Amino acid sequence: HISLLFAADFDTLLQLQMAEERRRDPADGQAYSFSELLSYYKGTYKKKELEKYWESECIPTRAKGKAKEKAKAKAKPEPKPKVKAKAKADADKTTIVAQHHSRLPRPRDLHKEMARRDKDWRIGPIVYQVFVDRFAPPADFDKKKHLYPKEGSFHAWSELPAGGQLVESVGYYSNELAFWGGDIPSLTSKMDYIKELGADVLYTQPITECFSNHKYDTSDYKNVDPQYGTMEDFDALVEKVHAEGLKLVLDIVFNHCGKLSPMVQEALKEQESPKRKWFFIGDEYKHGFKTWGCAPCLVEMRLEDKTLQNYLWNGKDSIIAHWAKKGADGFRLDVASEVGLDLLSSLSRAAHRWKKGSLVVGEVWAYSPHWTSAMDGVLSLHLGVLIYGLAEGTCPGPTAAQSIMRMITDSSIQEVLKCWIVVSNHDMPRLATRLPDMQARKFAQALQFTWPGCPLVYYGDELGLAGADDPHNRAPMPWEMNTEANEMLKHTKFLASLRKKHRALRIGDYRDLASDKLHAFIRTTDRVSEVIIVLANPTDQPVTEMVIIPVPAILGHTLFRDECSQDEVRLLGSTVTIQVKPKTVRIFSMVNEQGPSGDQYKRTYGHWATLDWVKPS
Repeated sequence: HISLLFAADFDTLLQLQMAEERRRDPADGQAYSFSELLSYYKGTYKKKELEKYWESECIPTRAKGKAKEKAKAKAKPEPKPKVKAKAKADADKTTIVAQHHSRLPRPRDLHKEMARRDKDWRIGPIVYQVFVDRFAPPADFDKKKHLYPKEGSFHAWSELPAGGQLVESVGYYSNELAFWGGDIPSLTSKMDYIKELGADVLYTQPITECFSNHKYDTSDYKNVDPQYGTMEDFDALVEKVHAEGLKLVLDIVFNHCGKLSPMVQEALKEQESPKRKWFFIGDEYKHGFKTWGCAPCLVEMRLEDKTLQNYLWNGKDSIIAHWAKKGADGFRLDVASEVGLDLLSSLSRAAHRWKKGSLVVGEVWAYSPHWTSAMDGVLSLHLGVLIYGLAEGTCPGPTAAQSIMRMITDSSIQEVLKCWIVVSNHDMPRLATRLPDMQARKFAQALQFTWPGCPLVYYGDELGLAGADDPHNRAPMPWEMNTEANEMLKHTKFLASLRKKHRALRIGDYRDLASDKLHAFIRTTDRVSEVIIVLANPTDQPVTEMVIIPVPAILGHTLFRDECSQDEVRLLGSTVTIQVKPKTVRIFSMVNEQGPSGDQYKRTYGHWATLDWVKPS
C-alpha cells in the first residue's frame, strides 16, 4: 500500500512538474508547457504518446545553448496517432497555444477520422426550428378551443403577436396566453416542405403539457399537450420524420417547471411530501418558493436531489428515457448553463445510455469550450453574434476567422462541429429584422452555412419573416410567402444544397487564412478534391488580395470555381489573387479538370484522377 501511495504521489509530482516546465518543440522551435502541447494535439495523439515525446524529444528551455543543435540532430518521430471518437484531454485548459500554425495529420489517420464523422448524424446537419403553435394552421381550431386556458385569447393566422399585460390571477402575461392553434398533425402535414428546404433535423420547441403557449412551463413531462394533439399524433410525426430521413430533437426544460405542475402543487401543500426536496421552498422567497427569471409562474428545481435526477434523466422510467424510447433522437436543454457542468455531464451520459448516438445540445449564451465538455454541443449564440459583427461591420474579417480557430484550439473540431449556429430564434430578433438589407442578410446566412457547426434555421427566416424581440419574433408562419420568386427562400435552398454537395462543409476541418481585410478560411477533409475555400468581404468596399492557401496536397495551377458566381480562378504557387465585392461571400470548390492539370494528381489520394491503387499514406 505504501508503494502504491508513493507511486501515486510521484505521478502527481511529475504532472505538476510537467505543467510548470516549458520545453522547446523541435518541430517548430517554439517553447510550450506540457498542458499547451496536450491541448494543441487534443484528439490527434494519445496522452501517453505525448508524454513520451515530451520526455525524449522536447528540449528544456534552460538548455538554450544546445536547443538548436538538438533540434537539427533529431527529427520528430512518428508516434502512432489514434484519433479519438471524442477527445477529452485532462490537461489544464487555462493556457493554450496562441499560434495558429497547423501540424498536418497523417492522411491515413485523417481518413479514419473523416469516416467516423460521416457516420455521426450529430456532426454538421442543417437544423430547422419550429414553434408548433405558430408553424401551420390547425384543421379545425374551433373544435379544440376548449383545451386552452379560459384566460387565453384566440387569433386568426393572419394576425401578428403583440405585447401583453400581466394576468395576475394566473401570473402569466397575456401574450403568453395568446394562441394561434398550430398542432402536431398540422406540423406533420408540412414535413415535405421541411425536407425540400434541405433540413436534416427537426427541432421542436416544447410539446409537453403546459399552461402557456410557449410550453417552457412544464406541467406534465411525459404527455403531449392536448392543444398539440395526442401521443398517437406524436408517433405519426416520429414515423414521418424518420421516413423522410430526418432526426427529431425535442426541447426539454429541467432548470424549472410550471407552478401549476402537480408535483409543484403537492410540494407546496404537503409538508411531508418527498417532492418538497425537488424545489427551493421557504419563507425567504417572495412567493414561498424560488422562481426563475422573476417569473412567478416558473419554479426553479433543486436538481442536486438524487431522486429528482432519477425522475428526470437517470432512471429507466425517467423523462429522457421515456422520450428516447418514443422515438426522439436528441434533446435541446433550455438554459443549460444554469444546470451546471456536473449535472449536464450526468444528463448527457444518461441520454447516451438510453439511446446510443443520441444528441444533447444546450442553450448557452457564452463561449462554448468547457460547456462542450459536458454536452455534445451547444446552441452557439456566440457564433451568431460574430456573424452579425461581420455583417454589420463591427468585427474585422480576420478577427472572426482567428476567433473560430481559437475556439477549436480551446476545445476540439469535433465539439465545434456539433454546435448549432444560431442567428435567430424565439428569444432574439429575427434575421430579417436585424439585417433588413437583403445583401447583408445573404452574407450572414452564407457564413452560417459554411462555418464549422450546424446552421439553425428558425421557421420563417427562410421566407424573410420579420419580427423584433419576444413576442414579435413568434409570428405565425407566412405560408403565402412560400413562392418560387422568394429570393431568401431560393438562397436558403441554394446554401442547403451546397452542404449536401460538399462534404467538407458538413464534416471538414477548419483553418483560418491570413488576410488583411477578408474573412478567409478553408474547410478540408481527407480528400484533396473536397477542399472548399471561402473568401468573404465584410467591408463596404471591394477588396482585392492575394491569399495563401497552405494545403500541400493542392498542386500547381489547379482550377477552382466560385459556387455562387461560377467565376473560375487558378491557384498559383499555393496562392489565389481575387477581388471580393462588399458584403459578398465567395465559395470556391475544385474543378474536375481533364488533361495535365488533373492528371498531376494521379498519385495524390482523394482526387478524381487518383490511380486506383493509391491509398492514404
